[in-house]
Amino acid sequence: LCIARALAVDPEVLLMDEPSSALDPISTFRIEELMVELAQNYTIVLVTHNMYQASRVSQRTGFFLNGELVEIGPTEEIFERPRDPRTDDYIRGRFG
Repeated sequence: LCIARALAVDPEVLLMDEPSSALDPISTFRIEELMVELAQNYTIVLVTHNMYQASRVSQRTGFFLNGELVEIGPTEEIFERPRDPRTDDYIRGRFG
């Protein structure tokens, strides 16, 4: 419902803050499918702690730590070849 309300004003950018938080896996999958579809016509800024979701639906990823933008780049690069050791530590579950 929140996504539909946001689309009603025909925005250029959609901010989605944890859009599938507390949803079951099937509903989460549907939200992710919708995000991929909407990304064809809208810029979507996704805020999530779910790294798997970020890797599935995003084209670019930014990693913030304590309010600092540590690293930003193509999602595949961030997840597979991070440049900053703090990003690598987070992705590998060494903290978080």
